[in-house]
Amino acid sequence: MKLDPLLSKGFEELEREAEKLNRYTTIKPGVTRLNNEPIYIVGFAEFKGWGTRVLNMLQRGFGEDSIHFKEFARIFSRSSGEVSEFETCREILLSAKKDFEGGFLFNYSALVKAEVLDDVLEQAKALLNARYKDAACIIIGIALETTLKELATRAEIPLGKLEKINTELCKAGVYNMAKQKQITAWAELRNKAAHGEWTEYDSDDVRSFHDGVQRFVADYL
Repeated sequence: MKLDPLLSKGFEELEREAEKLNRYTTIKPGVTRLNNEPIYIVGFAEFKGWGTRVLNMLQRGFGEDSIHFKEFARIFSRSSGEVSEFETCREILLSAKKDFEGGFLFNYSALVKAEVLDDVLEQAKALLNARYKDAACIIIGIALETTLKELATRAEIPLGKLEKINTELCKAGVYNMAKQKQITAWAELRNKAAHGEWTEYDSDDVRSFHDGVQRFVADYL
């Protein structure tokens, strides 16, 4: 499964923010440890803002049941901004990033969607093999639209018509312009089937549509 480019970008940005926070530490006034050592803190407001963004990314990317989300939330919720607490939170972020890049984490809900779409595409293939190309084409179109809406939700892009979503996903860098053009072509084929223009395409077109959407689901969900 292809790594989500938005999550990759999010990890990079949050790492950079953590570096900035770590550079500007101050001594907590009027408070020392039992051995009279000073307590160092990071900017409290900046730390809370950074931690909230980390939680949001972990929740959307991996779900609230992930160990990284739970552990980060536990430390962050009780933190007063001490450097030791911030460093623990940063290490959890780095651990999540490492596991993400190694393919050891996934969004369970997205996985379920991918499995459901696989079933839908299998049904479309069965219809195509039984020579019901038009019904198969419509079902494949549903799978394509469902996938695009899921990607838009992840990227916080407002839902709308398929072509509008397709354009915004390309602008957001989820995929490139070549993929956008391919999706536009697929959408046109889907529309022909939905409007009864059944002589405008053949079974080979639908089979290519099926295989392309199947790869697209595997690569992006």
